[in-house]
Formats: sequence, C-alpha cells, structure tokens
Amino acid sequence: MLVFTRKKDESLIIGSDIEVTILGIGSGNVKVGITAPRHISVHRHEVYEAIKRENLAASQSKVPKTDLFKNLMK
Repeated sequence: MLVFTRKKDESLIIGSDIEVTILGIGSGNVKVGITAPRHISVHRHEVYEAIKRENLAASQSKVPKTDLFKNLMK
C-alpha cells in the first residue's frame, strides 16, 4: 500500500486520467472527490463488496430447463 499525506484542496493522480482531491477534513472523516472517466467504476468499499456478493450469487443460481418453462406456459 502506498500512503500519501495530503492537505485540503491537494490531490494526487492515478495513471493519467484519475484525480483524487481532498475536499475537506473533519473530525473523524475526510471528504474525497474523485475525477475519473465514465468507464471506470468508483464505489465505496462496502458497496463494491455487496456488488461482488450479488454477482456471485447470480452466477451460481440454477436456471430451470427450457422444458420446464414450456410446460408452465401451457
């Protein structure tokens, strides 16, 4: 892990197209702004983990055979 020290209104660059800016520093929290291209997803860690869990669950779900659907539609 690379660790940076930044003050309010200072930023850092990731690659050539992602900028992370410190917008504010409060008691117990830091407000961060991220500028990134639209094709790059930016999520809080807990949201990212929830998305991963949902994707895993969806990929492991059993899809009924088409015969079953045909019989149900009759």
